[in-house]
Formats: sequence, C-alpha cells, structure tokens
Amino acid sequence: MTLNLTPIPPLISRNILIVDDHPFIIEGYKNAITRYNPKEYDFNILQAHDCRSAYDLIEDEATPNFDVAFLDISMPAYEEKEIFSGEDLAKLLLKKMPHCKIILLTMYTELLKIKTIIRTINPNGLIIKNDLTFDELLFAFDKVMKNDKYYSQSVVKMVNQSAHNSIEIDEFDKQILFHLSKQTPIDQMPQYIPISLNAIEKRKVNLKELLKIKSGSDEELLKEAKSKGLF
Repeated sequence: MTLNLTPIPPLISRNILIVDDHPFIIEGYKNAITRYNPKEYDFNILQAHDCRSAYDLIEDEATPNFDVAFLDISMPAYEEKEIFSGEDLAKLLLKKMPHCKIILLTMYTELLKIKTIIRTINPNGLIIKNDLTFDELLFAFDKVMKNDKYYSQSVVKMVNQSAHNSIEIDEFDKQILFHLSKQTPIDQMPQYIPISLNAIEKRKVNLKELLKIKSGSDEELLKEAKSKGLF
C-alpha cells in the first residue's frame, strides 16, 4: 500500500506594521490579522504607538520592508522630524518602501479631509473608525492582500457626495494658509506668493467667510483649515 503524502507548502511570510496610540486597538488589529488564512500566511507584526516611535522603526536599518501598514491618522506628533500624523507616516513609508500597502484609519468624517487623504496618499484602504468591526477589518485586510482597494461604507458615501458639498481652494490660498501657519507677517507674504498684498488680504478675508470663522482670528482660521485638510 502506497501512502500519498502531499507536501505541505511553506507559509508565506508577510511583514505588517500597526501604528496606533491605543494599545487595545493594536491588539484588536493583531487578533484579526493572525486569524487571516493561518494555513497560508505567517505574519511578522511590528507596532508603534505614536509618530516618533513609528518614525524610528521605519528608519531603523534592521527593520524589514513592510508589506502592509495600518496607520491611525491622529496620533502624538514627532515635531522635530515634521511627522504630525498618520498621513505623514504614510508618505514616509511610501518613499522608503514603495511597495507597502497603506491602510489608513481615522475618526474624521469631513468630506474635504477624506478627499484630501485620497488625493495626497491614495491609500489601499481607508476606514472610518466608526465603521470598524472585527469582520470589517478582516474584509478590508483580505481586499488589500488581494491587491484591491477598500474604502469603508462612510468613506464611499462621502466620496459619492456631489461636488457642491465640498470646499475647494486654489494654490494661492494654500500658500497663504501655509505662511500664516509659519507666522510669516502678511506684509512679507508677497515675497513668497506672486500676488499683491491687497489680493492676499482679500483672500484671507474670503477664507474666513468660506470656513465660517466667527471670531475672525488667524488661529481659528488655521485650526479649521487644518481640520479640513486644506493645507
């Protein structure tokens, strides 16, 4: 009698990065990932809890190239390296590890912010945390592992909203916001922005009206513009 012994193929190794400032959320992600096709994959999961520890991990020469990265968007910043969010970490990862698939997770539900994330990062996955369940996470991971994109239900709804519900500003407005954030005196801005001082002042007033800034302060303007991903 001959035994038909089919050789067991070796597990496929994949390196995963999880960055979130809530340890219990990291554990939830790890729990879901390790349950994904355990007979086929072996996952090496590394984690970080803020922008600084994630930056150090990504820049460490001993760190393997990641295949998939789960990044929370809102986390404690690493200001010395100008890493202020999961978006900045995504840009760093895509520069150093261009084949890494990025899954961004966020509490943001503003259309403009979501559109900005999609435009600037073009992530493989984008999930509103309020949509997130264990099954949803597994489904998203499966899609991304199969080279598909996955946007959670709320993201799809927002992206499908008509254009008149969104706020669009041009490059000059973005430069004005940038220089306001750097505390450049407004009378010096024409040195950096190729329009007149009068035009800059008018645009600043228009931005405050557009964003419904009641206090009229530049600080409030910057806070609102930043929350909407305008610069």
